[in-house]
Amino acid sequence: MNLNLFMPDLGFGLVTASILAIGAVGFTMQVGVTKVINFAYGDQMTLAAYTIWLLNTSLHWNVWVAATAGALFMGVFSVLVGRFVVGPFARVNASPFTLFVATLAFGLVIENVIQMVWGAAFQSLDVAAPATYEFLGMILTDQELVIFGIAIATLVVLHVILQYTGIGIAMRAMADNTSLARTCGIRTALVSDLTWFITGLLAGMAGFVLVLNVGSFGPTIGFGFLLVIVSAAVLGGVGRPYGAMLGA
Repeated sequence: MNLNLFMPDLGFGLVTASILAIGAVGFTMQVGVTKVINFAYGDQMTLAAYTIWLLNTSLHWNVWVAATAGALFMGVFSVLVGRFVVGPFARVNASPFTLFVATLAFGLVIENVIQMVWGAAFQSLDVAAPATYEFLGMILTDQELVIFGIAIATLVVLHVILQYTGIGIAMRAMADNTSLARTCGIRTALVSDLTWFITGLLAGMAGFVLVLNVGSFGPTIGFGFLLVIVSAAVLGGVGRPYGAMLGA
């Protein structure tokens, strides 16, 4: 084994896994709690990236402030998707395949609206040129180290929410059996909205760290990354957040 090649590749893999973990956990949480396979998830990442780019380059917001606002916007946007795009189908007990097609179609709408408004040209965030560090043969930039930190902090906070808060317990109850959770007095509609918000927030964060890592991006970047997100979710067991972390 050539360590001169292996260690830099390992560093690249860990950065990619960090981005993937944030996205895969959000995707699989949504499936587990709401029972919706949201194939608009990748395009929501793209929309968050363009929102952050607009705030950063046109309104000259600091990139970290823009990223926070973009992630929060995607959380709210995701709740609206749950209520007004998925909700009408869910209320008539549409099949999982119908919900899948509905979200896939909505994702295509997002992608085409982005192209209509901003065109197909590649964009990039206004960030300082990254400094480079070497650690155990891995060559990492300060931006990649920030991505590591964001991923670790996100997954720790999510663990605390799922294990030690009332909303986390309610989410896990709905993931096990939605009808039983409702019978036990859990406000499933509220928990569903909160799940859509959290998973949208994670989509926004995943979109940000993805474009921060690749440098330039276009209207299809999120959809292109979605296949890898789904693969990680399936590998870890669909609907299992901790499995998605390991799958990533």
